[in-house]
Amino acid sequence: MTVAPRRSWDENGGGSSMSVDRTQEMAGGDEKVTTAAAAASYPVAPGYRLNVRSGPGTNYSVVRVLSEGARVRINCQTTGTRVSGPYGTSNIWNNIGSGQYVSDAYIYTGSDGYVAPRC
Repeated sequence: MTVAPRRSWDENGGGSSMSVDRTQEMAGGDEKVTTAAAAASYPVAPGYRLNVRSGPGTNYSVVRVLSEGARVRINCQTTGTRVSGPYGTSNIWNNIGSGQYVSDAYIYTGSDGYVAPRC
């Protein structure tokens, strides 16, 4: 049996890119392909430095600041403080890491709704 990990990047329109990890398992001439992970990357609104907060709201502390042109991977989404930004007004907050949340109003996801599982 041979196991060969593969990673590829694909620009998928709307300014987001996707990383796909997959494993191919070959035994006796049969090929089995399973998707290990797929995570889209979304851009912060142009011209903005974005506060990353410890929870889903403006009342949570700032843990770091994303630079202009940064991209984020959204692990999950939850509701929180309603925020107005360049992509409208939203109460959706994107979890981008352990204890790290950014307002969806500043992330171009191509949707006004959820694009990831709920936290």
